[in-house]
Amino acid sequence: MKTESKIYIAGHKGMVGRSIWRVLESKGYTNLVGASSGELDLRNQQAVRDFFANEKPQVVIDAAAKVGGILANNNFPFQFLMENMQIQNNLIDTALKADVDKFIFLGSSCIYPKFAPQPMKEEYLLTDSLEPTNVWYAVAKITGVKACEAIRNQFGKDYVSLMPTNLYGTHDNFDLNSSHVLPAMIRKFHEAKVNNNSTVELWGSGTPMREFLFVDDMAEAVVFALENKLPEYLYNVGTGEDLTIKQLAETIQKIIGHQGKIIWDNTKPDGTPRKLMDVSKMSHLGWKHQVNLERGIQRTYNWFVENIENYKELKL
Repeated sequence: MKTESKIYIAGHKGMVGRSIWRVLESKGYTNLVGASSGELDLRNQQAVRDFFANEKPQVVIDAAAKVGGILANNNFPFQFLMENMQIQNNLIDTALKADVDKFIFLGSSCIYPKFAPQPMKEEYLLTDSLEPTNVWYAVAKITGVKACEAIRNQFGKDYVSLMPTNLYGTHDNFDLNSSHVLPAMIRKFHEAKVNNNSTVELWGSGTPMREFLFVDDMAEAVVFALENKLPEYLYNVGTGEDLTIKQLAETIQKIIGHQGKIIWDNTKPDGTPRKLMDVSKMSHLGWKHQVNLERGIQRTYNWFVENIENYKELKL
């Protein structure tokens, strides 16, 4: 991959897209293209076609998606299904028609069955039923994976899908109505700390196990896929290590310095019991994560504190 190749990063204003842009720039890539949602509505097929005709990207990285946690998925199932399919279908189809040879599609570990054997291997895709709390998002992402596989098989193009585990990091979403578990905990513990170490209430039992990857490590995996022609269509991206939600809460509590109590609301859903990625395929090719959980949480918390007054998605 030449450093002057024109690379379009869809979703470059989101947490993952920002990180990919930053990492690519640090590695000397000079021809990066992005468009905010205000400039380009990816749900609009004609708008996407016009954008490709004007910009003529050589590579497309799809980091654009409508995302959210259990609450958001439950409240807006149609939007999570339809808008994600619109976004990815427009990008994938237009890239094919524009003769883009390299396309990197980013999905989520939720594409795998709820009770998939652990750790989850790529070949477990579509072998059983999905987790009901995010089935809409998962179905959309599965169609994206399969579309890229179909293009790879039919047209021989280097279209590859990377499935990250739970991502977190700088520029995360800390809105409690739509955020994922780790940034939501950071906000809750921080607010409780400044409020005289008040009690923190968390959803579920704390027993489910989850894996977390710092967003800059995900960006490095994207660059790895960019600079190498990966032999298969689907790869898991994660750490290969997990912990209970209770352990995560205690780790975040310690890093933030909150000294109050934690109360678990067992009336709220836990979601999938365990979601650990088998990352052996990427590992065998030569990629491995670099940032451990404690260091990643500390960096994320530092960013949260620095931006608490002016970052729009905090919605304080």
